[in-house]
Amino acid sequence: MITCHLRYEIDPAQVAVFEEYVCGWIPIVGRLGGTHHGCFLPHEGANDIAYAMFSFPSLAAYERYRSEIREDPEAQQLWELARTTACVRRFQRTFLRPVLP
Repeated sequence: MITCHLRYEIDPAQVAVFEEYVCGWIPIVGRLGGTHHGCFLPHEGANDIAYAMFSFPSLAAYERYRSEIREDPEAQQLWELARTTACVRRFQRTFLRPVLP
C-alpha cells in the first residue's frame, strides 16, 4: 500500500471554496480504486494550511489513477475551480508506506 499525504497552502479567504475543491476528490479517488482518508481544514493555529490523505494498493495503482484523472471530467472541473479561484496557493505531495506488525 502507498499513501499520498498532501499538504496545501491555501488562501484563508477561500476556505469554503477550497473545501469544495478538496472534498470533490473523495469520490474520484474511490471511483478510481483508492481509499480517501479525509480532508483536514484549518481550525486553530495556521489558517492557511490544510491536509488530505489517500491510499492505493500499490504505486502502480496510483500511477493508473494519475493517468485516468487527466481525462476525468470531474477532476478537470476541480482543477478549473482551483485555478479560477486561486484557493490553492501551492501543495506538496509526500508518499508514505505503513509500518504494520
